[in-house]
Amino acid sequence: MSEAIRFYFQGQLQEVADVAPTRTILQHLREDRHCTGTKEGCAEGDCGACTVVIAEMKDGKVEMKSVNSCIQFMPTLDGKALFTVEDLKQPDGDMHPVQQALVECHGSQCGFCTPGIAMSLWSLYLKKEQRGDGKTAPCRKEVDETLSGNLCRCTGYRPIIDAATRMGELPAVNFDQAALQSSLQALQRDQMFVYQNDSGSQTFHAPRTLAQLVEIRAAKPQACILSGSTDVGLWVTKQMRDLGDIIYVREVAELQTITERDGKLEIGAGVNLNDAYGAVCRHYPDELTEMWQRFASQPIRNTGTLGGSVANGSPIGDSAPWMIALGAEIVLHGADGQRVLLLQDFYLDYMKKDMRPGEFVAAVRIPLPRPNQHFRTYKLAKRYDQDISAVCAAYAITLDGDIVRDAHIAYGGMAATSRRAPHAEAALNGQVWNEASLKQAMAMLEQDYTPLSDMRASAGYRMATAQNLLRRFWLETRPDAALTPNSISAFAHAMANS
Repeated sequence: MSEAIRFYFQGQLQEVADVAPTRTILQHLREDRHCTGTKEGCAEGDCGACTVVIAEMKDGKVEMKSVNSCIQFMPTLDGKALFTVEDLKQPDGDMHPVQQALVECHGSQCGFCTPGIAMSLWSLYLKKEQRGDGKTAPCRKEVDETLSGNLCRCTGYRPIIDAATRMGELPAVNFDQAALQSSLQALQRDQMFVYQNDSGSQTFHAPRTLAQLVEIRAAKPQACILSGSTDVGLWVTKQMRDLGDIIYVREVAELQTITERDGKLEIGAGVNLNDAYGAVCRHYPDELTEMWQRFASQPIRNTGTLGGSVANGSPIGDSAPWMIALGAEIVLHGADGQRVLLLQDFYLDYMKKDMRPGEFVAAVRIPLPRPNQHFRTYKLAKRYDQDISAVCAAYAITLDGDIVRDAHIAYGGMAATSRRAPHAEAALNGQVWNEASLKQAMAMLEQDYTPLSDMRASAGYRMATAQNLLRRFWLETRPDAALTPNSISAFAHAMANS
């Protein structure tokens, strides 16, 4: 039986029962409610003009995060609260400090991108308020990460960054999260949420438990699994695909857990990318923190999931290479029980995975650091932030003195799937970790991969950079005079010489 979508918007409970399950939040705002402050730029979660803030209950508390409304479907709003740029206006008509700071610092020209920037800055303003540490201004790193998903073609970013500092210097405006928490608690469901379009031809299912998910997946093995919508949303907005029935897994409590056992970190398939990378980077801070920062943008990391990323299986995904290099496993679940595969064995061919009818990704398991293990991952792209890799490389070796054991080399962007380099690995295993064995492994990469040329890079560039990244790994991990990552970072040198 279909139910209405219930959410809070502009201080009131809203019930929506007459939109398609794949109608985006942005379309509903602009076309159904005529709230046109939120803009549509790219319709694929890249430009940030559509940024809104969504509040939801997590572990008994309110969590508020910036989100790209252009790729989020309306039924995913159920049980949540939606905030747009219109909500920044104060009861007495004054501007919010975020808006006032943008005005004072001349952070807007044409203004098209400004509402999304204002909402990203508001999400940062809320974090400062929640933190309660007395700091009036965020650090530059926080500002850059917050704005990583907002593109501005005419203002330039310096005035916007100035506004991020200025907003904390203005008289504070506090947000009543206690009242919001009370409202959201009343909207939480115990049973699976089911929503249908008017014709009943498409159904959106949002199970609450793993048992409910197993049951509905077995009943509808062809249904589209939806998690963060950072890939699936584009199937609708760009490819105009009919998704058919949808199973939304982000409300399943058992898929929201992060646990450590048996030397592995298990991350549920419903955990968002920010939380997943945060958990992994506590164990691999030097090796993965830069990848975390460069992986997509903050709104995408707020909604996308690590489980969804590996399930999609993009050959240019940034997470699969380092997970494969570490020997990560993928946990599949279905009516017949649970299967565990090495992630490298999960990918069969371009966009083809070893997944049986009725199965879904339940979790990923990432090995924790081991003694004498050396691990690095590198991303090459045309932009530092929020860009798809031309080549993504990951290396993990164990050194027995100066002898290489158990070499794992994996690349994305070099083949139809993210995969290992068996010839290069064989050239290293059992050899002294020196320049001679390095050169042999670099040469063997030409037997492991036949990269393609496309808009991001030529085949020759991909092979040359894949080989050079392996050399960089050697420079950072060689037994004699290993270089620190900062010593060969162009960004570190630029900052030191500025």
